[in-house]
Amino acid sequence: MTVSAIDAGDLSLPPRLLAAFHRSADCAVLAVVGGAVRDLLLHRVHRDPLRGLPDIDLVVELAPGADPADPRPAAHRLAETLLADVPAAAVGFCQFHQAFGTVELELDGILLDLASARRETYPAPGENPVVIDGSLEEDLARRDFSINAMALVFASSGPSLSLLDPHGGRADLGRRQLRLLHPRSVEDDPTRIVRAARYAARLGFSLAPASLEQLRATLARWPWGEASRGAGSGRVPPALGTRLRMELELLLEREPWEAALGCLQAWGALVLVDPALQNDRGWRRRLRWARRCGLPPLAALLAGSTSAVTVAARLQLPHGQQRLLAQLALLRQGWQALEAPPATAEAWTRFLERPGWSAEAVALALVSGALPRRPLLRWWCRWRHLPSPVSAGELIAAGLRPGPALGERLRELRGERLRDERP
Repeated sequence: MTVSAIDAGDLSLPPRLLAAFHRSADCAVLAVVGGAVRDLLLHRVHRDPLRGLPDIDLVVELAPGADPADPRPAAHRLAETLLADVPAAAVGFCQFHQAFGTVELELDGILLDLASARRETYPAPGENPVVIDGSLEEDLARRDFSINAMALVFASSGPSLSLLDPHGGRADLGRRQLRLLHPRSVEDDPTRIVRAARYAARLGFSLAPASLEQLRATLARWPWGEASRGAGSGRVPPALGTRLRMELELLLEREPWEAALGCLQAWGALVLVDPALQNDRGWRRRLRWARRCGLPPLAALLAGSTSAVTVAARLQLPHGQQRLLAQLALLRQGWQALEAPPATAEAWTRFLERPGWSAEAVALALVSGALPRRPLLRWWCRWRHLPSPVSAGELIAAGLRPGPALGERLRELRGERLRDERP
């Protein structure tokens, strides 16, 4: 199918790349795939605002007559053909990834990701896929949704483009729906659920009815959903935790996160992270406050769970965020162990500045409602910044020697100042 609404100029591809493709005897197919195709069609055909093309993903397929004894992946062969004739000044960087058959390349100021056409199988639900060389059609078949399984294919003899749409993605763009490609798409890779929420929020699309049914049926069997409460059994692959974390980070940092998390909750899909979060109604306020306090949003999301430390380890959050959630747990334990709540600003400050947790943990307790909000807010905004009215230098000048006694005197003077504060 000729794409009359799009030409090669819309893709902003470097002419040197197309020239290298036409020179290469090893490469039969060069195609732009993924979000660039989807967003261009949405803009040109459906008049959506142009969202820009920050990433251009290309798939390269070997020619049938390519030397089978040559171990180089198709993307590597094309990149090497390109680099043989391009001036070094035109290449910002170029990195070959042998294990994945891909190349990251900056050419004439344009960022490109070249991948060899691949097909994949999942050895078990949620495991990382096994990937081997394949055709462009097989490469499209391994993707998540029909709207991301289209390709703009360059002719081998010129700049003309044709649309390859084997899964009906163009029709689904018109319906503004997200349709999973296969009956086991979610079982193979549950992170596609989070990706669906990201696309739904960004594009204003809804899940196709059959895809929503597949999602809910899979969640009912998955170990982090109903199975974790006794309706089934299973093992959650460690690799899945890492992929879930990465998808959640993208959702929280790059997408309309309120709409995306709202989709996950409406679909019953927050059980993928932790069942407690599915019934959590405070995440919007918690995340808004967390951003104001400069706290990591994913840690703030998990703070709504009583199992936050365990979930953070399962998702393999950065060590600093795992430590922050562990400190929040200690702070909650310390609060529950108090015989009576602090009654003064001095007493609150003494409690909140105990060893064992950081100022950021107190802020996380504030945004998650783990302790009374008013004194924590006053400590965060004011009390923690109040120094002793007499500096260490002044005390030394008055005859007090450096050492533990000096520190104790500074704390006493600061405590006297805090007694004048309203709790």
